[in-house]
Amino acid sequence: MKPLHLLFTLLFFASHAILAEDKPNVIVIITDDQGYPDLSAHGNPVLQTPHLDAIHAAGVRLSDFHVAPMCTPTRGQLLTGLDAAKNGAINVSSGRTLLRPELPTMANFFEDAGYATGIFGKWHLGDNYPFRPQDRGFQESLWFPSSHINSTPDIWDNDYFDDTYQRNGIPSEYKGYCTDVFFSEAIDWMRNQAGAKKPFFTYLPTNAPHWPYWVPQEYTEAMRKEVEAAEKSGVLKHRPPNKREDLIKFLAMIKNIDDNVGRLDTALKESGLFDNTIVIYLTDNGSTLAETYYPAGMRGKKTQLWEGGHRVPCFVRWPAGELASGKDIGGLTQVQDLLPTLLELCQIAPERRPNFDGIDLSPILQSGEDADPDRMLVINYSRMPQGFEYPAPDSPSIMRKKGAGVLWKRWRLLNETQLYDLASDPLQQKNAMDQHPDIAGRMKAHLDQWWDEVKDIANEPQRVVIGHEAENPMMLTACEWLDVFIDQQRQVRRADLKNGYWELDIAEAGEYEFELRRWPRETGLSLRDKLPPTTVSDGELVEGVALDIVRARIQIGDFKAMKKLGEDARHATFRATLTKGPTRLYTWFSDSDNQPIVGAYYVYVQRKQESR
Repeated sequence: MKPLHLLFTLLFFASHAILAEDKPNVIVIITDDQGYPDLSAHGNPVLQTPHLDAIHAAGVRLSDFHVAPMCTPTRGQLLTGLDAAKNGAINVSSGRTLLRPELPTMANFFEDAGYATGIFGKWHLGDNYPFRPQDRGFQESLWFPSSHINSTPDIWDNDYFDDTYQRNGIPSEYKGYCTDVFFSEAIDWMRNQAGAKKPFFTYLPTNAPHWPYWVPQEYTEAMRKEVEAAEKSGVLKHRPPNKREDLIKFLAMIKNIDDNVGRLDTALKESGLFDNTIVIYLTDNGSTLAETYYPAGMRGKKTQLWEGGHRVPCFVRWPAGELASGKDIGGLTQVQDLLPTLLELCQIAPERRPNFDGIDLSPILQSGEDADPDRMLVINYSRMPQGFEYPAPDSPSIMRKKGAGVLWKRWRLLNETQLYDLASDPLQQKNAMDQHPDIAGRMKAHLDQWWDEVKDIANEPQRVVIGHEAENPMMLTACEWLDVFIDQQRQVRRADLKNGYWELDIAEAGEYEFELRRWPRETGLSLRDKLPPTTVSDGELVEGVALDIVRARIQIGDFKAMKKLGEDARHATFRATLTKGPTRLYTWFSDSDNQPIVGAYYVYVQRKQESR
């Protein structure tokens, strides 16, 4: 190489190295079931959250910020910038958590821009290929499946302490409390990226303070004293012992999160990363408990269309970014806005940029001006199919236009039948439809237009892929039964008598083995076994009920088979030669009278060989 060319080459790489180091790092923290009221910065009378308050004080606050009232729709919207009705993740279980595999995620965009990408915590957008975080742009992944630790597909009897999580596709044991582990591992990973001069995108979605309310004892006892003091002063009403204990532990879990945020900030400062790291903090839906003790002037909670179900905190801090720090920004904003905003702040111009439903908020984050005052938003998601023992076309998990909320200025149109003026009626107690037909009509027209755009795809099921080299063998669980709710290990223990089917896509033609189980493999239990109540680190798991399972039956595509089972059988195994393409899997366990009683909660699948 000639000297002049060598000089230009060295200057080129040096300048790009400098640019890489100047790129802001990004950390997105999203907590689970903590709401707007569950922060001392928002006036909480019991809970002190000094480290989250510090982000609030130093950051830009989106004061009228909205998510979905349930966690999966929020998470899908956050990571794609698209409404849940378009991205496929419309519910927290029942086969409707799966984020459309063709959509790029926030992690994909950052990875393509040269960032290291990592997730540490709750994913909840699909447990199998091609929906897992490692399939969606995350180079480093430490996570657990489904909605919470101790969910149906989780490692059996995980209990928040010393658990086994998925680390880059490998089950790995960790010592310590779940939130502490996720923050510690994230901090170590970020330090390593900084040492390699690599900008990073870190996604830190905690499972806390989601039920079950399990938390280190020292936090419980400290919060118990705070609650007692609040009760004595009259700030907090007395409640029944079980509800009081739930509140104590719920708040203790948030206190633990806050301490970990403090540890994170300390690590950023010690590593010299604090100033040039964008930190976004938000929660995934309204609080589960705030309505019972401190609603912060709102009606509603998680899963509800009332304001308290979807208005949540959102703070953006970037000391080096010349944002309007320490300022509240009004006007309607939503979780779909965060992806296009981050792309602009980080100067990422992706080639495969979709037509986002969210908008770029970077101009108002920098100017401190309010968002567009005439903006109108739609919130829609599918409901839990409680009470349905089998799939049905009338299941609540099917998204419908009437289940939407429309937000415009101070107005809220709910279920197409209720209109509320938050300015005069913040607790949403007076239906103003008759008094303001023009307002309601304009908002209905917006909803009609929105629904026309999404109605054909909103309920389109996504398919888990079986037989792909990325996950073979694999485990399917009842968590993905379409429009049937089985996502908790306690449902398996108590034997909820339901059944459903899996929407699948066969990756390769060949011979497949299906192992049908009532209990997961790691339990070592037979199909007819029961379990005593089980004491865990901070609680007790319910008794496991015995079932009279005598026969097993399977149907997938054209293959149908049944077999009688021995008294001590742990599973029923079937082999089928299958062709490539979409299909459905059905399973049944029957009793001594040959009557179906329940589906197989767990099915282990392996492609044995390809057809030749």
